[in-house]
Amino acid sequence: MPTIAARDPSEPHQHRHMAESFGADPERYDRARPRYPDALVDRIVAGSPGPRVLDVGLGTGIAARQFRAAGCRVVGVEVDARMAEFARRDGFDIEVSAFETWDPAGRAFDAVIAAQTWHWIDPVAGAAKAAEVLPPGGRLAVFWNVVQPPPDLADAFAAVHRRVVPELPMLAKPVKDGYSVLLGKASHGIRAAGAFGEPEEWRFEWERRYTRDEWLDSVPTSGGYSRFPQDTKDELLAGLGAAIDEAGGAFTAGYTTVALTTVRT
Repeated sequence: MPTIAARDPSEPHQHRHMAESFGADPERYDRARPRYPDALVDRIVAGSPGPRVLDVGLGTGIAARQFRAAGCRVVGVEVDARMAEFARRDGFDIEVSAFETWDPAGRAFDAVIAAQTWHWIDPVAGAAKAAEVLPPGGRLAVFWNVVQPPPDLADAFAAVHRRVVPELPMLAKPVKDGYSVLLGKASHGIRAAGAFGEPEEWRFEWERRYTRDEWLDSVPTSGGYSRFPQDTKDELLAGLGAAIDEAGGAFTAGYTTVALTTVRT
C-alpha cells in the first residue's frame, strides 16, 4: 500500500526485520508504489552543489530513476539484497549495507536523499553518516509520500482494517499531520549531528487515480503485511476491494509528499 499517515509513535528503526521485508516481491513493489513529484526532485537538484547523489535505501530505484533522469549520478545503499539486485538490472551502483554501518570509503556526494526510508534508520546515526559524506553546502533531503483516499472510502478502509488486521497501522487524519512524529525524530537527529543548518520542511500536493486492481496491487507492499497468514491477507484484500466496488470501482487519492531538508555547514 502506498504509505499511509502513521499513528504509531514507536521507533521503526529498531524493527529492522520489517525494513528488510519489502524485497519479498520487488517487481510488485516497483510497479505499485507511487513516484515522487518532479517539483521535489527539481528543487533538491537545484539546491545541491553538484550531481553526485547518494540514495539511502534505494530499494528498486523508484526515486533514483527520477534523479538520474534529472541529470544526477546516483549511488545507492540498500539493506535488502533482493531489492538491490532488482535495481542493478536498471544499471545502478548499489552497495548492500545498513546505512549506519556503511563504509563510504572516502567518497563524497553533493546530496544524500532517502525516499520513504529514513524512518528505518537511526535518526542520529543516519544524520551523522550523511554529514560524513557531504561537503559544506551539500544537501540532505529525506521525504515520504502520504496518501489520503476520499473521506468516505478512507472510513470504509479503516473499518476493514479494524475488523481484519487491527494491528496494522490505519489511515489517520488529517493527512498533513500524519508524519509529524517521524519528521520530529528526523529533525532531532539532524540537530544532534551538529553538522547541519536548521532543517526546513517542504510539502507538495498532488493526486493519483486508482482502479480497484491498482490499489489492491499496492496493498501487499505495505510494511507488516507479509507477517499475516494467507487467509488474513485474502480477507483484507476482499474487504478493501468490496469497499472500492461500492465507491464505483475507482477513486482519486490525494497525496502530500513531505520532505525534511537541510544543508551541511
